[in-house]
Amino acid sequence: MSANWADPGKWLDVVLVKGGRTKIRYPAELLGDDGTRIVVRARWAGAAVRDFGFVRFEPGDVFTEYYWRDRWYAVKEVRGADGALKGWYCDITRPAVLSGAELVVEDLDLDLWRSADGRDVRRLDEDEFADSGLAETDPRAASAAVAALDTLAALAARDGGFARLLA
Repeated sequence: MSANWADPGKWLDVVLVKGGRTKIRYPAELLGDDGTRIVVRARWAGAAVRDFGFVRFEPGDVFTEYYWRDRWYAVKEVRGADGALKGWYCDITRPAVLSGAELVVEDLDLDLWRSADGRDVRRLDEDEFADSGLAETDPRAASAAVAALDTLAALAARDGGFARLLA
């Protein structure tokens, strides 16, 4: 399935895989696919509030999600039901694969959060990544994952954050 930026409105399933199993599957509206970057919009897929302490994901939240076929991350702009920007949640992943009506993304445990005001930039789940054993089983992927996290952290620390990346 490939669309151009002028052809929004198609629906697909985002399939997040972790450890060889589907972690979550949810419907998303395809906003664009330029052959490298895929952009979708989805509502918070959880049935209840998920409070991380630094942000709450709640029913009604809207995620505009950016995936790349050639990069080891996904960036998700998070807005509340009222449209207010909460921030950006970034997953470190293998490059995305769009096959038919499924966008499949393999989660590599590392994450990054940047608050809307840019004051809170935090690396997440580095302990889970270390415990995953990826560095031993797939050193190339582990190296790419760490480099992707470093890239996103550097972008998040700049004025404007991810604006240039997502434009």
